[in-house]
Amino acid sequence: MPHLEGRVALVTGGGRGIGRGICLVLARAGADVAINYHSNDAAAEEVGQQVRALGRRAITLKGDVAVRADCEAMVRRALDEFGFVDILVNNAGIGATAIGRPFVADTKPEDFRRLMTTHAIGSFHMCQLLVPQMRERPRGDVVMISSVAAQTHGATGGTYSAAKSALEALAYTLAKEERQHAIRVNVVAPGLVETDMGEALVKFTRGVKDIHELERSQPFGFLCQPEDIANAVAYLVGDEGRYVTHQRITVSGGGF
Repeated sequence: MPHLEGRVALVTGGGRGIGRGICLVLARAGADVAINYHSNDAAAEEVGQQVRALGRRAITLKGDVAVRADCEAMVRRALDEFGFVDILVNNAGIGATAIGRPFVADTKPEDFRRLMTTHAIGSFHMCQLLVPQMRERPRGDVVMISSVAAQTHGATGGTYSAAKSALEALAYTLAKEERQHAIRVNVVAPGLVETDMGEALVKFTRGVKDIHELERSQPFGFLCQPEDIANAVAYLVGDEGRYVTHQRITVSGGGF
């Protein structure tokens, strides 16, 4: 595991699913963790308790990354608590099924705006608020959690793909701008992952009752787990990833 002792991570959308997995894997590697979440107090606090049980410090930060004032408040609290944040994982997001996956021509403008604001503008808020203080650290890392949708551009997922593509464009530009300050910026793009969001997606798009019905059809015969995504994040922010920036790691088993 990467050695992250003495480092502090802020993970957006850290209360459940992929975000939860990232919080726990980074804590096992030695990082203290600020856990952002939107609404589920109990789930976020459970993650915080698990992080503390690993011997690391943890706080929970309720807020909507799409709202600038919320981002400002949780960044202030994280910096007050830890003094700095040198790992930012922009994971918070909403699935394409949240708006029903219509064709682009049939999408309501407010629904497209909602996806773009949460994924791209929310990540912009967090980067703008945390990157300047990262420049004063020996090392900084920003990881954007994207999706294979930004590569496949499937029908009825165009607005979601566009939001994730905007997030990736932000990452690649930021990587070039901040390399001079020892800040690495990378992207992790999951395929189908066994989470609540993943299950909602396959129920909607493939008509299955249980995500495990798809297990045998997956590239290695099993479903990707949140920890598989988290391990890619841990590689990027750890010593093994010290010379890696401006990259996208697609964690899909080689299939879309």
